[in-house]
Amino acid sequence: MSDSLDPKELKVLSDILALVLEEQTGQSEAALSALRARAQRNKITGGALKNLFTAIAPNPPKRASTAPPRPRATRSASAGDVQLERQRVRELSENLNKLDMELRNVRATNASLKAELFLTQQARAETQSLLVAAQSATHTRFGLIGMVLLVGCIAGVAGGELFHSLKPAAHHVPNAVYLH
Repeated sequence: MSDSLDPKELKVLSDILALVLEEQTGQSEAALSALRARAQRNKITGGALKNLFTAIAPNPPKRASTAPPRPRATRSASAGDVQLERQRVRELSENLNKLDMELRNVRATNASLKAELFLTQQARAETQSLLVAAQSATHTRFGLIGMVLLVGCIAGVAGGELFHSLKPAAHHVPNAVYLH
């Protein structure tokens, strides 16, 4: 590990560790998961973190200011910082809860839309099958009507010929017009 530690990283790490030891389980679990995520993102193993603590314990990093800290001012500033950080953690927890509720609502909406899509797809398939059945029935109906018309025409012509063949023919006398 390097000899100089980033004070911001050290402060973030200490804040997270302080939250891990909090009495409120929701905050400590959230801080623990944040610590895990930060360690995974920075590729820090548990052994490396242990080595960091053993390096810090005998030689804590020096503060940026060279003036000696006043005990009372430090305590009130630390208490103020702790209160600010707790307020920040509360706000982040509230935001996390809101986002969790929004995520649940979006997932429920997604599930209902998927169900509606499935029902719409089923209705479309049924409509297509009915359309195909109707189209095939229309072709059969037109074919049947055409056959009936053809048979009707043939029967009509045959019936007319039969009628004319059975009716007695008028005698036709040649040049009968001139005889009268």
